[in-house]
Amino acid sequence: MPHDKLIRMANQIASFFATQPGADQAERVAAHLNDFWGPEMRAELKAHASEDDTDLAPLVRDALAYI
Repeated sequence: MPHDKLIRMANQIASFFATQPGADQAERVAAHLNDFWGPEMRAELKAHASEDDTDLAPLVRDALAYI
């Protein structure tokens, strides 16, 4: 899957969870990615983030620690 699509999807997920109450939004983003994204998609997102994470929402960057 193209990087830009993965980034857009991850940022959309983060946007949703950012509106939810509580202080565990990053963990919830990670749980969603772990539940609904395949291992290849998660690995690709992490690889992209290790090169340049400036296009990822801060909540996505935080969630990567839980993936």
